[in-house]
Formats: sequence, C-alpha cells, structure tokens
Amino acid sequence: MTATYQQADQAIERNPYNPREYPVLIVISGPSGVGKDTVVREILQKREDFHFVVTATDRPARADEVDGVDYFFLTTEKFEAMIEAEEFLEYAVVHDCYKGVPKWQIREALQSDQDVIMRVDPQGAATLRQLVPEATFIFLLAESEDELSERLRARNSETAESFELRMAITRQELTRIHEFDYCVVNRSGRVEETAEQILAIVTAERCRVNRPPIIL
Repeated sequence: MTATYQQADQAIERNPYNPREYPVLIVISGPSGVGKDTVVREILQKREDFHFVVTATDRPARADEVDGVDYFFLTTEKFEAMIEAEEFLEYAVVHDCYKGVPKWQIREALQSDQDVIMRVDPQGAATLRQLVPEATFIFLLAESEDELSERLRARNSETAESFELRMAITRQELTRIHEFDYCVVNRSGRVEETAEQILAIVTAERCRVNRPPIIL
C-alpha cells in the first residue's frame, strides 16, 4: 500500500465520518457482438471523468488513427524495452505485431482518483483476474442467443463457416460467467439503460467497505 493510501486509512481511523473511496478498475467483457464498444462509448459520454485504457502497439498508425486515442504507437524497440521493464499489465503478439496494456496510464489515473474502464474479451478478462484480482469484472450479455445471432448476422462480415465458429466460441465464453462479479444484459435499443446499470455498479463498488486499493 502506498504512503498516500496509508495516510488516508489513518485519517479514517481518526474520523470514521470521512471514509476513503478508492477508485475502481472496471473490466467489461462478453462475447463478440454483444455491444461492448457501444456500451463503453455511452459510459464515457455520461462520465467524462472516466479513464478509458488505451492499448499500445508497435504497428504503424493508419491514416485515420490518432496516437493516444486509438492506440499508443510505439517502436518495436520501445515496446520490447517496456516488456523487459515489466511495464505492461499484459501483452501478446497479434498478427505479427505487439499489443499490450501499459501499466502507467492505469497507475496515473488511479492515483488521480479516476475510475478506469477496460474492454477485453473473456479470455483477456481471465488473465486480468489473475493479475488484478481487486478489479471489478462485468460480463455483458444479449437477451438471448437468437438476439446475439441476429446482431452478428447484421454485420455482414461473416461467412457461414466463420459464423458457426463464432457462435461456438460464444457458447464456450458463456460458461465463464461465474468468473465475473456482475452480469448485465445489454438489450437491443437500450444501451443507455445498460450504461446506467454499470455506473450504478461503479457507485456501489466505491461505497463498499474494506475494498482494497488497486496498486500496480
């Protein structure tokens, strides 16, 4: 525990009417097509003080991409130096390029009392659960498998074979719900309601007694 948090806890012991609310690290996950990106955008519109975690990569930026917004664009040498210094919460090689989550942006946001939000797939969430067990994990669901199937078909980006594979992966991912702290249904046309439910979870987590601070 850092000196700042120790001082806060000592102040609580002296004055219980001034409890310490530690900022929250929210990890939003769920199967492809459930609307994770849409929900996160809605949350950020409602709460501009949230810090959204940006991934780093060593691939070149595309013409329409902005450094620090879409990704942190690093040289391969810089990325590998950060790996050596253990400055990534997690990283992987994806399509021959590095991708990873720098610790510093999460650390700085939490130390500034900002709540932090991340969007990952269920496998990534399982990794983060091991690395940051104090985080709050939320699983997004569609109303039904039929509804999720319709959303994926509406993308018009799947062959019949890839669609069936994606649905099989989704069914497997659904078996991991028990690994999460909360489950929220993202109903079609009701993304604002979904965002409000998640924000209510954030408020509840900030008020929870004995929730330890997140220290990276």
